[in-house]
Amino acid sequence: MIVCWDRPDPAGKIIGMTALTAELVADARIPQNPVIAPDGRLVCYTLAPGELWIAGTDGTVTPVTDRPAELIDHPPPVDPGLFGDRQVVELRQRPDGGPVAVLTQASTDRDYGPRTGHLHLFDPATGTVEDLGPTEVDARSLTWWPEEDSWHLGYLALTPPLLCAGTAIFDLALKTRVLRNRTADLPMCPTELCQTDAAPLILFADGLNTTLARLDPDGPTQMSRHRGRLRSLTATPSGDTIAVLTGARHQLPNVYIGSPAGPLRKITDTSPELDGLLAGTQEPLTYRAADGLELDGLLVLPPGTKGPFPLITIPHGGPYDRHADGCQLSWDPSAQWLATAGFAVFLPNPRGGLGHGHRFAASVAGRVGREEWTDIITGIDLLIDRGIADPDRLGIAGWSHGGFLAAWAVSQTDRFRAALVGAGVVDWGMLAATGEYGLFEAALGGSVGWEGPGPHPHDAVSPISYASRIRTPVLIVHGAEDTNVPLGQAVYLQRALRHFGVEHELVVYLREGHRIRERQHRIDLLRRTRSWFERWLG
Repeated sequence: MIVCWDRPDPAGKIIGMTALTAELVADARIPQNPVIAPDGRLVCYTLAPGELWIAGTDGTVTPVTDRPAELIDHPPPVDPGLFGDRQVVELRQRPDGGPVAVLTQASTDRDYGPRTGHLHLFDPATGTVEDLGPTEVDARSLTWWPEEDSWHLGYLALTPPLLCAGTAIFDLALKTRVLRNRTADLPMCPTELCQTDAAPLILFADGLNTTLARLDPDGPTQMSRHRGRLRSLTATPSGDTIAVLTGARHQLPNVYIGSPAGPLRKITDTSPELDGLLAGTQEPLTYRAADGLELDGLLVLPPGTKGPFPLITIPHGGPYDRHADGCQLSWDPSAQWLATAGFAVFLPNPRGGLGHGHRFAASVAGRVGREEWTDIITGIDLLIDRGIADPDRLGIAGWSHGGFLAAWAVSQTDRFRAALVGAGVVDWGMLAATGEYGLFEAALGGSVGWEGPGPHPHDAVSPISYASRIRTPVLIVHGAEDTNVPLGQAVYLQRALRHFGVEHELVVYLREGHRIRERQHRIDLLRRTRSWFERWLG
């Protein structure tokens, strides 16, 4: 069956509910883009495009029409013509009012542009530009800081030589022009870099949790560690006060404020209607892979009952991402949403992901679906052995790279009784040729179609190559306007399943990209997901 779902309507807040509903999940509001005031007394954030709010440390929350002037960065104007036909993508002035660091790319194309980064120094006093040379791939988050020898200019970028080895912090000393990777060999992964008037602050994905550190001359110095995920770090110029987005196991992210050394205090509450409705019991899970590698993940169990349960495994996207120990509620395959319906949910963090250093992340290069899949199935077997999971009622669901792993799973085994493939990859060669991040996808799949005569390495790790093996019913979900993983991937899988007579549905959400944004589409996806697994897992 093919369904093109199109039912747009304005978002209307649902209030007074006493149980978790698809409407409540779709209507959940999470703050975005927080910016802290220089005195640390208020934070400006958005709740929707064009919807601006101010939260004060005194507990007041006020809608505003314009961002306060003190919260707007005003670097000196830079004439784009100084850089020829290159695109200016980021500016950052030195904290003392000195030169402006300028990051340019040769193109805004997401496949080619990030490979062409270049750094420049613009002098506002003279209007002159100094060339600092090329950057590592996908450079971003320009950050200045002083050290005894000279000013330093840093940024986040992909770790060479493999583009799927995750991000690193690169430090360019302006006096010597020596570029260093400041996070090499660390057992955690930098996710954000934040400028202050002194040493910059860093957020590290650290297993299931987050470490906040300061970048000192000898390396990162840990300042605090927090459960789950912290993101959107912003700091006062002194660096004494920060604001971040974070939450808890049963609370969606909100704005928190405090010292980098902790503790942090919540100053917004944007989805109070969900309080008390998320009842799935969540716990960290650690285990060893078949080759002895230490792994982690999360287990969410239905409230008030005992196993063995029907188990749904949800691999994360990326693959350079992770399941952190925070609230597992969203519009895509969601552990809390499924636990409410009586399913146990396993959230694995296989190799290739975020939180365990560059080597861990790089281990899937050209080998997607290999060891990362055995990491997942080892965790499932562990849950079966412990009496948590019913081996006869296993499901798997994922979005993006998680969708690839769901498709890969049913092409490798018939142990799963149902699967959901959301915006998933089924042919790595086609994705490298048509997706907006072609070079990155080629590094994961191992090759592209124009690299000499076949067979190509990417064919061996593409689920479509094994479609004749699939017997599991598959729900395929995709956005019609997805440019990250184009719709052709879903159509390719649907045609293969139809050819081999496999039970399936293909649902295409009109106007949607890689993420589903419209309220009614999210509601439909939530309901459809739960109904699909209730139908096949009982």
